[in-house]
Amino acid sequence: MDGHIPRLTLIFILLALSGFILLISNITSLEDLNQLTSTFYKIQSSIHSSFKSPEILWPLEVNHTYCAHFGQEPTAEEAKEQRDLLSSTAWPGPLVQGLPVELSSDPAKSYFVIQGPAEQYIGGQLVVHVHVQNFLGLPKKHGGDFLIARLHSPELGAGVAGKVHDHHDGNYTVLFPLLWTGVAWVEITMVHPSEAVVVLKRLQEEQPDRVFFKSRFRSGAISETTVCNLCLPLNEKPLCNYTDPETGEPWYCYKPKKLGCSTRIDHSKGGYEKNLITKYEAQFFRSGVNIKVPIPASAMDHVTVLPAENGQAKVKSIYNAAGYYFHDTWRPLNGAVIWRFNDSSAITHCLKGKIVYMHGDSTVRQWFEYLTALVPNLKQLNLYSPKNSGPFMAVDSRNNILVRYRCHGPPIRFSSVLSSELHYVANELDRIQGGPHTVVLVSVWSHFSTFPIEVYVRRLRHIRRAVMRLLDREPATLVVIRTANLQQLNSESSLFNSDWFSLQRDVVLRAMFRGLRVQLLDAWEMTLAHHLPHDIHPPRAIIRNMMDMILSRICPVGKI
Repeated sequence: MDGHIPRLTLIFILLALSGFILLISNITSLEDLNQLTSTFYKIQSSIHSSFKSPEILWPLEVNHTYCAHFGQEPTAEEAKEQRDLLSSTAWPGPLVQGLPVELSSDPAKSYFVIQGPAEQYIGGQLVVHVHVQNFLGLPKKHGGDFLIARLHSPELGAGVAGKVHDHHDGNYTVLFPLLWTGVAWVEITMVHPSEAVVVLKRLQEEQPDRVFFKSRFRSGAISETTVCNLCLPLNEKPLCNYTDPETGEPWYCYKPKKLGCSTRIDHSKGGYEKNLITKYEAQFFRSGVNIKVPIPASAMDHVTVLPAENGQAKVKSIYNAAGYYFHDTWRPLNGAVIWRFNDSSAITHCLKGKIVYMHGDSTVRQWFEYLTALVPNLKQLNLYSPKNSGPFMAVDSRNNILVRYRCHGPPIRFSSVLSSELHYVANELDRIQGGPHTVVLVSVWSHFSTFPIEVYVRRLRHIRRAVMRLLDREPATLVVIRTANLQQLNSESSLFNSDWFSLQRDVVLRAMFRGLRVQLLDAWEMTLAHHLPHDIHPPRAIIRNMMDMILSRICPVGKI
């Protein structure tokens, strides 16, 4: 019985392909391609449904949790939260994979249409419809394209992010709140076609170690270097276990041949794996073709926003943006008043008597660098720390100000960090006394882009517990959590640092800290709404607006 299955399968496939070839030979116009594609879908579906071989074609669904056997076992409540978070980041994809690249999403042949008249009123909502087409100029039939949107007025220094809704049929609706008067231009960008997102999902699940790390071990004149990661293949080589005893966060290195595990002296980024995708998949990652390419308008690409007429009721937008830029300054929409700290004396006055702790990646280190560059009395101490990783400390003894920065624990892609300085954020928060004179700023996201979501959830869970303990013992402590931001992408960086990876972590972070007494700094919208190019390290103009928001929360109206 078993010997007949492969033979029957071969016969069926040959018959199906014969029919497919016959269809190709009878195509007389481009319009027939839709019928051909539909027929191809049916053929592939019939092959799958007729011959499901559990051992070969349909392997059992596996849990792709990376290194599930390492780290602390989540409680039942935490496991449910993780399932809900994974569900919230689920992304639609093509029904059929492996179709010719000509049938993939082409931003140049796609277009958007502004709904409504050329003149609209402030306080209303602008609705834009996006229609995605393939390279043959035919409409797509499924969703999953990664689109971002911005409404902006360059002459006013104004901009706001749009909310994209995927209808799962190749059509999208984008909503913008109308927040200022004047001519406002619509900008829709395809970050990745849906076919590229499928590849990114595969890499996230199957190649989480595509960035590898190293550690040096030294004793006397003997020095060795080995590879490290969150987990390493079992039963290959002896391992050194550096799992954090307090949080249970796992970290392993291959044991040196001559030296012991206790001789480790540093940690560094080892490099990036090559040849991660096939030549076919590489077609979906072409700079200038389908990576961060604008989608044109079919006709009108801007509207004129008029002042509200007397007695006219304002239309409340169903999309609540975090804020918008006007005259190049960020205006939050939650009612918070933002002060402009344009000189060092205003910053010094606000920070007087304060201890500011900054923990995380290089995007929070930018805030430390901004303050020490702008405030001359805030002197950075020479701690002989590596330039990028720190730790750093700056002091203004006259005004009793202390600002500290420390990078988060592994995975961290810095050039070199002493192993003695690999501190986990949760542990550092547990060592902070807290109180009304204490400010804690946290940014943890970028270095987790290559790992499955479960790894990021686990790290944030430890940080969240530590934040809750800190606020329980000292409720007056100000805690600010920074979200992810957009960055520049090309065909190579997309495989490691795509905005799609960042967006998923952004969604998870917001959900995990929702309802807590922390302030969320929306770096995602602040970089999307601004006119400057995307960069993993946002330019100074955006950093200035971020610091104005933080300082305004440290020193609210009436307290400066």
